[in-house]
Amino acid sequence: MISAGHLLAFMGVVLLAAMSPGPDFVIVTRHAAVSGRRAGMATAFGIASGVFVWAVVAAFGVASLLAASAMAFTVVKLVGAVYLAYLGVKALIAARRRREKVELGQSATTVRPWSAFRQGLWTNLLNPKCAVFFVALMPQFLAGTPRLDQTLLLSALAVVVTVVWFTVLANIVGALRKFFTSPRVRRTMDAVTGTILVGLGVKIALD
Repeated sequence: MISAGHLLAFMGVVLLAAMSPGPDFVIVTRHAAVSGRRAGMATAFGIASGVFVWAVVAAFGVASLLAASAMAFTVVKLVGAVYLAYLGVKALIAARRRREKVELGQSATTVRPWSAFRQGLWTNLLNPKCAVFFVALMPQFLAGTPRLDQTLLLSALAVVVTVVWFTVLANIVGALRKFFTSPRVRRTMDAVTGTILVGLGVKIALD
């Protein structure tokens, strides 16, 4: 049985990883700022679902194949980089079109919760660094032959920590949504987050 001290240590490591700036942080912030708390929280649950998948497959050694295979790692890395760049380009296009919509008196386009969930899920699943993180982390807290109950416990704790952190982030940013309703601020938000996502995609591809 895993001790309470080990569980707290595991949760602390996962929290620090979740709080570090990266694609997950950017996409939650953008959706919460532009589309509100529900979209931000839906993104958080999508990311947490990806975390659960990585934690489980890492515990049973499947993700180790990705970490050990240069070809597999490169494929996932490039697909993830393209996906982030795609989201970034969409944001940049939205920044350009938002001015036209405001001038025409049209309402700004928002992201629906289900779409936000999918984007959060794929952003996490297509980040090979998540696989490497859990491949390095899970064996430190599991026996050589991981038991299903222990694996599910750690995976569930990883999900809880991820959901709590990104939900808090989404609510903080969502509470400031009135500030982000300004057309100029929204254009700036789209432009900045779009540029960051494209930059992260390029960085992941070149790492």
